[in-house]
Amino acid sequence: MKSRFRTLLCLLAFLALVVASAQASAAASHESRSAARELNVDGMTRAYRLYVPPGLPATEDVPLIMVFHGGGGTARGTERLTGFSDLAEREHFIVAYPEGIERSWNDGRETTVSRAHRDQVDDVHFVATMIDTITKEHRIDPKRIYATGVSNGAIFSHYLAANLAKRIAAIAPVVGGIAEPFDKRFNPEQPVSVLILQGTDDPLVPFDGGEVAWGKRGNIISTRDSVKKWIARDGCADTPRTGTLPDSDLEDSCRVEWSTWSACRDGTEVTLYTLRGAGHTWPGGAQYLPQRLVGKVCRDIDATDVIWNFFQRHAKP
Repeated sequence: MKSRFRTLLCLLAFLALVVASAQASAAASHESRSAARELNVDGMTRAYRLYVPPGLPATEDVPLIMVFHGGGGTARGTERLTGFSDLAEREHFIVAYPEGIERSWNDGRETTVSRAHRDQVDDVHFVATMIDTITKEHRIDPKRIYATGVSNGAIFSHYLAANLAKRIAAIAPVVGGIAEPFDKRFNPEQPVSVLILQGTDDPLVPFDGGEVAWGKRGNIISTRDSVKKWIARDGCADTPRTGTLPDSDLEDSCRVEWSTWSACRDGTEVTLYTLRGAGHTWPGGAQYLPQRLVGKVCRDIDATDVIWNFFQRHAKP
């Protein structure tokens, strides 16, 4: 028993060290083209990276997409992992990559592992201030402000949208559900469109909910319960449309099933992509850690493209 406990501790320590650098080296083909920015919020210096593509239309408001890193990750690494800056240049939107305090977000879980949780850092206030700053400097369409993220950043995307629903048009959490005990007070002021991408074989953020990363890092509710909360709040039709995407990569052991709840209030929509056989990874992205630690990457879809296509269809009324 002691040997197994020591092995678990070593594995957790390994993850804490490796995840911090994994995203920075992932998807090396995506160069970091964003610029570093700083803000003073609640007496703390907060940082983010901003990519403003050249050639944006001078007389039109453009969308803003915020991409949140995972626990131990960085803004620069997440830019490279997701490739949103490349997409922003092609599709003409601005993208922000915020930095969490000591590489973590206060996402509604009860845990003392990270400073963001221990000190109850008001990351929602930071994000609201960042949005205000960016909209003063650039022509941002207030009806098209979006959030996505991976892992801790995905859990925070749920938390952010629930607390800033008046400003967020849609979110797309990747491998991260709604936190406990925040789920008990989940009550967004307005409907928000939601696209959830979750692997069924995720060893760190379980599809069926429970302990995050083998305990002491708080809990999340199940993926299905997260969906239920959003469709109830958005007032969606009870019966979804469903389907399965083509198995475009026969070697990734992944199949993508989708369910969409439409006819929601204010034109919102809730969609779940169930990634059968996929792990704690960004679909279509790099295998940034060994499969035995995080599971497999689903290569039947490119999450970045899927998320942008979803965001394009959903603006605030």
